[in-house]
Amino acid sequence: MSSVARLLPWTTEDGKACLLSTDGAEGGYLSRLADEMEAVQLRLGAELLGHVGAVLEDPKASPTELRFMVARLSESLRDALRVAESRGLRLGMADDVPEEDSEDAAPTLPAEAFG
Repeated sequence: MSSVARLLPWTTEDGKACLLSTDGAEGGYLSRLADEMEAVQLRLGAELLGHVGAVLEDPKASPTELRFMVARLSESLRDALRVAESRGLRLGMADDVPEEDSEDAAPTLPAEAFG
């Protein structure tokens, strides 16, 4: 069997991607742990979306509350994109895993995006 690398849903302390060599086998302990963690990450993201509407509809929501919500949404989106990337790699839909400089690295929006 050929060696297959699985992108795991966590990173090293310095933000580098963690890969698991599965040798084409599925269902090992770390693979199951990664599957469970991905499920938790996606479930938490879905729950977070349920809270976002309430915060946005509250005219008394403070800038601190809004920043907190945006930070959690950013984390959740990062997790969901990592799950999608991992699953895409396993389906052969992506060529390689991009290097990550930091877990906190995030794309920036152009100034026009803010009106």
